[in-house]
Amino acid sequence: MSTSPSARITWVHHAARLLLGGVLLLAGTGHLTTLRQDFQAQVPTWLPLDPDFVVVASGVVELALGAALTVLPRQRLPLGAVVAAFFVAVFPGNISQYLTRTDAFGLNTDQSRLIRLCFQPLLVAWALWSTGAWAAWRASRRGRPASE
Repeated sequence: MSTSPSARITWVHHAARLLLGGVLLLAGTGHLTTLRQDFQAQVPTWLPLDPDFVVVASGVVELALGAALTVLPRQRLPLGAVVAAFFVAVFPGNISQYLTRTDAFGLNTDQSRLIRLCFQPLLVAWALWSTGAWAAWRASRRGRPASE
C-alpha cells in the first residue's frame, strides 16, 4: 500500500479543493465588481497603497488561484501552500477591520467582526488539507518522499 500523499487524496479532498476554487473565483469577482467598497473597508490604513489598487490586485490573485485550483489538479501541492499563504497575507485586513470597527459585509458589531477572525485559520487549513499539501509536508518531515 502506498504511503504517498497522492494515495491519501480522496474524492472528498478533490471536491473540497474544487469548492475552495469556486469560493476564490466568487470572492475575486466580488473584489472587481459589487463588493469592491466592502473589500476596501478591510484594507489597513497603515498600508501605504491605494485601497482600490489593493482590492483589485487581491481580486485578480483570487481569480488566478481559484482558476488554478480547479484546472491544475497536478499542481495541487504547491497551490495549496500558495493559497494558504495568500490567506495568511490578507489576514491583517480582517484584523484591521476588527480593530478599526469598520462595518462591511454585514459585519456591524465587534462580536461579528471578532467571530470572522476565527474563519481565516479555517481557510488556511482548508487549502492545505484539500490539496494534500499538509500531508505532503508531514511526509517530508518524516523523511518520506512527497510523491511516488
